[in-house]
Amino acid sequence: MKLKICGMKYPDNILEVGSLLPDYMGFIFWEKSARYFDGTMPELPKSIKKTGVFVNESIPVILKKTEKYNLQAIQLHGHESPEFCSELKTKLVASIEIIKVFSADENFDFSVLKPFEAVCDYFLFDTKGKLPGGNGTTFDWQILKNYSSTKPFFLSGGIGIEELDAVTEILKTNLPIYAIDINSKFEIEPGLKNIELCTDAINRITTINK
Repeated sequence: MKLKICGMKYPDNILEVGSLLPDYMGFIFWEKSARYFDGTMPELPKSIKKTGVFVNESIPVILKKTEKYNLQAIQLHGHESPEFCSELKTKLVASIEIIKVFSADENFDFSVLKPFEAVCDYFLFDTKGKLPGGNGTTFDWQILKNYSSTKPFFLSGGIGIEELDAVTEILKTNLPIYAIDINSKFEIEPGLKNIELCTDAINRITTINK
């Protein structure tokens, strides 16, 4: 199972987190976010997939940011359609991953995923809230028992250290969880990650994977 640390903002902090070698690092390109990234991205180890997070953005802007920051993954956090994902995929380098986000609650209809299966590399389930992401709360993971797709997915939404302990239990269900996505519960302030907590997260994921 992989680890994604999202909402990176400050160059020195990005380098510190990068030294921990998470599998993915997320950079939010949505201007309304407190973690909006518009700075200089330091050079990171090549093993880390730099992920651009976009909310209802146009394809030309996504392509421009992808080229500028040499992104390896695109996370679509808005109301992007399967047709949008398909068009974007044809214009990206084949190796660049597309992660489509869905906001989940007890009323989530898993049938909406079907049209996206052929045009996305991964799904990501986040907590449904006032903001597209970063609400800092978890959703009831029990609803995932209704997940019938074979598409691997990222699990997100207010995940902290205690929730990482619970991940061990949900893995026993044989759901295709590809990665855990952490953000606000590992911060000193929006966009500034607590290195001690992030180190703890890396160690726990490593233990889970053994």
